[in-house]
Parts: sequence; structure tokens; C-alpha cells
Amino acid sequence: MTGSMIAGDDVRTRDLVARSILENGPSTAAILGERLALTPTGIRRHLELLIADGLIEAREPRSAAVRGRGRPSKVFIMSDKGRSQFEHSYDDLAVAALKFMSSQSGDQLVNQFAQSRADDIERKALESIAKSSNKTAALASFLTEQGYAASVDDKPMGQELIQHHCPIAHVAAEFPQLCEAETSALSRVLGTHVQRLATIAHGDGVCTTFIPKSSTTTSRSKTSRNGERA
Repeated sequence: MTGSMIAGDDVRTRDLVARSILENGPSTAAILGERLALTPTGIRRHLELLIADGLIEAREPRSAAVRGRGRPSKVFIMSDKGRSQFEHSYDDLAVAALKFMSSQSGDQLVNQFAQSRADDIERKALESIAKSSNKTAALASFLTEQGYAASVDDKPMGQELIQHHCPIAHVAAEFPQLCEAETSALSRVLGTHVQRLATIAHGDGVCTTFIPKSSTTTSRSKTSRNGERA
């Protein structure tokens, strides 16, 4: 009886570890241990078992912010198998519904649904970031709250908005209109052209959206002090 209870507790804890990675994005063992109040030995045991089951993967950290001081700590991310295990039933229902819509009216209703969803994301995002001076960081925080586990990486020519999780990945794989409408919504929210470089729906590890440096600074630098163009 005691052994069964311990085994059951282990499975539940392992599920919590996996869900924490799914909902919060790439995490180090130390962060996971602190988040779930587990000992270093305990968290590593669960991580090793999740890796053995193919539910998560260990990778080198992408961002310097994750590394901190000393030797970089590996981050653990959800694998495709892990995502499908957590989301499969909901995805099946969503895909079935969209396929039915498509069979009834071609792509028209599906496109309308994709646009409606994107409009809702845009409206909520604009409300969320309205008072922020750093719109990209604020957008990443908003997307994280929506289940995308987003972060921002600075690049020489701009920034990359990284979505480490996609709640609709398997649905978007069948209906790319969802990704396309979402990308357009992000562009409108930020007020600049953006480019999707990678998507989880297409088999990439993360969704990456490139945001070029704004031309505003360049334009202003060409303006003389008296308000005329140089």
C-alpha cells in the first residue's frame, strides 16, 4: 500500500513538472525545483524519467538571461510527444470542428474564425500593453499569460519574440490560417512589420517572430533641429 502511494505521488509530481515546463516554457532544474518546492535530487530524478519517456528534452539555454553566472545550466523543454500527450483530446475536437466548417463552406468560415480569434488577441494585447514603454516585453508577458510561454531575445537587427509553447499547435498544423492571422495581429499590436521565422505547428521547437528595429529612430535622426529634413 505504501509503495503504491509513493509511486502514485511520483507520477503526480512528474505530471506537475511536465505541466510547469509546458506552461512556463524552458526552465532549469533549479527554477523547477524552486517553483515546485522539490529538492535538487528530487527534481533531477523526475527530469531524467521525463526525458527517458520522451516527454521533455534538455537543451543549452538560448538567452544570456537564463544562463546567469558560471557554467550555463541546461534548460528543459517540452517535446512534441509531451505536447501531444497533454493536448491531444482538445486538438482532436478543434480540428474536427474546423474540418466540419470547411466542408460546409470551403475556407470561408475557417478564415473568418481565424480572423475573429486574431482580432480578439489583438484587442486584449493592446489593452494589456497600453501603458508600457517596452511594448515587445509587455507583449511577451501578455502572451505568457495566454499560455504561450513567451520571451524576447535582442538581435543586432531587431528582436525575436519567442513563443516556447503554442496551445493550438496541432490545430494550426492542419489550418495554417490560424498562424497567419495571429502573425498579422502581432504586427498590428506592435505597429511594425514582423516576420515568422519558425513555428511549432510546422515542427520547429519554438515559434519565432522577428521584429525589425523601428525606422522611427532613423527617420528622426535625419530631421534637423528646426524640424526640417536634413
